[in-house]
Amino acid sequence: MAAQVGTALNAQACKLASFQGLRATNGRVQLNPSHVSFAVSSRRCVAVRAATAVAPKFTTLKPLGDRILVKIQQVEEKSMGGILLPSSAQTKPQGGEVVAVGEGKTVGDKKLEPSVKTGAQVVYSKYAGTEVEFNGEAHLLLKEDDVVGLLSTDDVKDLEPANDRVLIKVTEMESKTAGGVLLTDSAKEKPVIGTVVAAGPGGYGEDGERKALEVSKGNTVLYSKYAGNDFKGKDGTQYVVLRVSDILAVLS
Repeated sequence: MAAQVGTALNAQACKLASFQGLRATNGRVQLNPSHVSFAVSSRRCVAVRAATAVAPKFTTLKPLGDRILVKIQQVEEKSMGGILLPSSAQTKPQGGEVVAVGEGKTVGDKKLEPSVKTGAQVVYSKYAGTEVEFNGEAHLLLKEDDVVGLLSTDDVKDLEPANDRVLIKVTEMESKTAGGVLLTDSAKEKPVIGTVVAAGPGGYGEDGERKALEVSKGNTVLYSKYAGNDFKGKDGTQYVVLRVSDILAVLS
């Protein structure tokens, strides 16, 4: 069995692309053959996830239940003009293409078919799923509920939120105090107010039926401070994708 499925780890230093919103940041992790240590640094990534390598003799990987298999999207290394980009300048989202889906799940007495279809381009939660090296390429096995939304472009403003999630354009915080003192980014409070740009179709209730969301496009909302996934659009606009349950109130 050990010869069939192993862990794909490089015992030397390896470079990883971690995503801050839609912008990749460069990191380096040193791997010791006897253990893996995690160093917290503003310039280095803080975690490493080992991918399970599937032996070449296995040609099919069928997810079970409500799980899906996503082929991880590769980070663009060059600009349209052919200029080699540093990791800090790469702007592809954390996502990929769905290449296989399970048979769905059962809620109550109702069987629910997968709402994510093969071929869909999806964005998923940052630490979701299990990485798998299959057919020589990086994949991710995750639950359908870990999908944040569908994204057919490379700009998060076009995201179609999944199920009970909403896409919110974050309201910019004041850059000055009431006395006119300029605030640094570290001194600013994390935003908790924004405008709903898009809303999902709703989550499923215990009866297996979709429940309409309590917010809609255009609503200004107050949400939990550290909820959801933060993203940055191509024009620098800040967005957050979160579940409707993380929204505290509608403002008017």
